[in-house]
Amino acid sequence: MADGSLTGGGLEAAAMAPERMGWAVEQELASLEKGLFQDEDSCSDCSYRDKPGSSLQSFMPEGKTFFPEIFQTNQLLFYERFRAYQDYILADCKASEVQEFTAEFLEKVLEPSGWRAVWHTNVFKVLVEITDVDFAALKAVVRLAEPYLCDSQVSTFTMECMKELLDLKEHRLPLQELWVVFDDSGVFDQTALAIEHVRFFYQNIWRSWDEEEEDEYDYFVRCVEPRLRLYVFGYQKNSNIQAKGVRSSGQKITHVVSSTMMAGLLRSLLTDRLCQEPGEEEREIQFHSDPLSAINACFEGDTVIVCPGHYVVHGTFSIADSIELEGYGLPDDIVIEKRGKGDTFVDCTGADIKISGIKFVQHDAVEGILIVHRGKTTLENCVLQCETTGVTVRTSAEFLMKNSDLYGAKGAGIEIYPGSQCTLSDNGIHHCKEGILIKDFLDEHYDIPKISMVNNIIHNNEGYGVVLVKPTIFSDLQENAEDGTEENKALKIQTSGEPDVAERVDLEELIECATGKMELCARTDPSEQVEGNCEIVNELIAASTQKGQIKKKRLSELGITQADDNLMSQEMFVGIVGNQFKWNGKGSFGTFLF
Repeated sequence: MADGSLTGGGLEAAAMAPERMGWAVEQELASLEKGLFQDEDSCSDCSYRDKPGSSLQSFMPEGKTFFPEIFQTNQLLFYERFRAYQDYILADCKASEVQEFTAEFLEKVLEPSGWRAVWHTNVFKVLVEITDVDFAALKAVVRLAEPYLCDSQVSTFTMECMKELLDLKEHRLPLQELWVVFDDSGVFDQTALAIEHVRFFYQNIWRSWDEEEEDEYDYFVRCVEPRLRLYVFGYQKNSNIQAKGVRSSGQKITHVVSSTMMAGLLRSLLTDRLCQEPGEEEREIQFHSDPLSAINACFEGDTVIVCPGHYVVHGTFSIADSIELEGYGLPDDIVIEKRGKGDTFVDCTGADIKISGIKFVQHDAVEGILIVHRGKTTLENCVLQCETTGVTVRTSAEFLMKNSDLYGAKGAGIEIYPGSQCTLSDNGIHHCKEGILIKDFLDEHYDIPKISMVNNIIHNNEGYGVVLVKPTIFSDLQENAEDGTEENKALKIQTSGEPDVAERVDLEELIECATGKMELCARTDPSEQVEGNCEIVNELIAASTQKGQIKKKRLSELGITQADDNLMSQEMFVGIVGNQFKWNGKGSFGTFLF
């Protein structure tokens, strides 16, 4: 049975929990709480626990009734759910043992009473108090909270009707229908997270026919892992922003943003930015007091110039057209701060978006600071002070970041999805949970990302500087790649320890010979920083090679023999050169196996 001990998982194995012999129950629960969801290996957006109180976010339930805030738990990352189900909830259970294992897990982390929740169904929401928990049945014993709060789609659903309904249910409600009311003391964090895992499992993973299947296999390996990948890891949020296109008049407008417009500032703008060149088409100029209204007024080809000042916005910058957003001055003098628990700060879907010279500051967020869904976004000479995750580059999107500074992300500073293009040049990425996270691209449905990293300084991140996510099967296949071919020689490169310079040169020559279009890691300084560049190159090439081998094998099984033997058959272009990796908690590069 799952015993709640801290076992391996995440990016590396966590430290083993101390011996429990003689420990009090409180100490056991404290140890479990420390490692269960919020330990140092977690990639949670809300994983820091360096101050007392709750480490989770909260949000207000939608509806006409003013409910108290509830815990925000549905934003958990793939790695957190994966580790929770594998290491703490299901372990090696069979399908017939799922409820038993889940009940045992809940007994160790769930507060049995003393908390409130919103009972949420398709018809109504009502505030209840929990008086007891029936762990075996995965149900809570409840009563209506005072004062009575209910939001129903049926106007005739009165308080008396609710009491009758609870009586019929014997006041016992499924845990997955309860959303825990927020408490900033931190006492109910694990209760909220545990219920989230139960809710997600029964809504997205469990199937009614699972128990009817043969019961001789590991349920996690056979069912949970592939379904989890389908619902979480492969999920991509699509932006619904619609581009306006070119104005019917064909005119392009320059939008000037300033809280106050002084004569001197206007003269400078007219000289530096608004002066019309000879023969240039005359442009209309519009003035705005806040950047959000300027963005919302933009059409294809417009320019937004933000003057020095501190601007506070409460909405999302939804940019669907090709526009330029630029600061007039130094980034530290042009600060745009987003407040409120809303969506992403900057949401990009335009074909060619350019942002420069601005500092973006995020507060109380539940989404990342910038997401590129599609098209190309260029970020230059900017500062990104993150709250949750940093920049996300979705499949088929292109992101170029130059001379910028990104820090503070409680997840990864930059997440690179399969099939995307990402160019990072002369940036600082620091004080994040992880620096850069490259998502799994080995699946046959995914294209290999095109990545270039040149002269970046990646430092002081809690975990690794760069993390590559890949399935466990990759490691198994890599161990079997021992036939001595040129492709498999690349897989045998020793990346641990301190290889000499000659070995590095041989590796580089091998890669250059095999690809013909690979920018190589620097050959001059055999320092730890340069070794980090080589290590990333080696691992990405190995992963790319394995994808090609898997594809070739599948084509062969289908009777198709014209498979491309090129090491870079998927045309992956990787430039990893001149980057510095300093003081990252776990080193310059690591992998997460799932």
